[in-house]
Amino acid sequence: MGLTAKISATELWADLLAVRAQTPLVHSITNFVVMNYNANALLAVGAAPVMAHALEEVQDMAGIAQALVLNIGTLEPQWIRAMQLALQTALARGIPVVLDPVGAGATRYRNEALAALMQTGAPSIVRGNGSEIMSVAGLAAKTRGVDSSASSGEAVDAARALASDLGGVVCVSGADDHVLDAAGRHAVLSNGHPWMTKVTGVGCSASALVGAFAAVQPDRWRATLAAMAVLGVVGELAAERVQAAGAGVGRLQIELLDGLQLLDEASFTSRLKLVVHG
Repeated sequence: MGLTAKISATELWADLLAVRAQTPLVHSITNFVVMNYNANALLAVGAAPVMAHALEEVQDMAGIAQALVLNIGTLEPQWIRAMQLALQTALARGIPVVLDPVGAGATRYRNEALAALMQTGAPSIVRGNGSEIMSVAGLAAKTRGVDSSASSGEAVDAARALASDLGGVVCVSGADDHVLDAAGRHAVLSNGHPWMTKVTGVGCSASALVGAFAAVQPDRWRATLAAMAVLGVVGELAAERVQAAGAGVGRLQIELLDGLQLLDEASFTSRLKLVVHG
């Protein structure tokens, strides 16, 4: 396919500029806990969010969106069916689909919902923490609520196998973010800050941002990498500003949104910690 693992901070920055210029419509069927924050994160980065989950309209929404994001955080039967309908529409149109398997492995119902989605069609991109990715890949993983008990590094082999099975991209989030695809490309991002885990919705916002970047960048590995790179750098800078002000994670929520809107090229390229393995 002519895809290359070589990627620069300047190229990833160009993807952010594309999001800001094109304002892609991102259809998110996501959970109640994070809906507002995810929508604001998409707006801040330059995308247009729509949070529609009614059975009566999800196909229409997926029919006009440039990307679809599915998040299983707060499940109920109608939402699962809505996700299936939207997924079918998105795959038929060829637009990117991002799956966030929140809490995968925690309960039988959650696993059954994931299985139903995967049987409906393969997502383009799966993003989750180490335990979630290991669970989706069918490996044994201990899951404590929606928090990860496995590091991102421990889940790399599972992510590689899952990417191969899906023919797509898998992102394992953690202290380091690993982005892998079926072609064998593997990049590691090491930005961010531990406080980002203390604000609900940041991880789910990462998946939403991946949808926005995949809407404007056809190389879905690069799109995922760009989205995670931007959020990591923004989170690192935001935490530093908050701590310098003597504030805490309540302030961090706002600083993250401000950072997504106001991030400049110099800050991004000088801060980015990226290693490409293949």
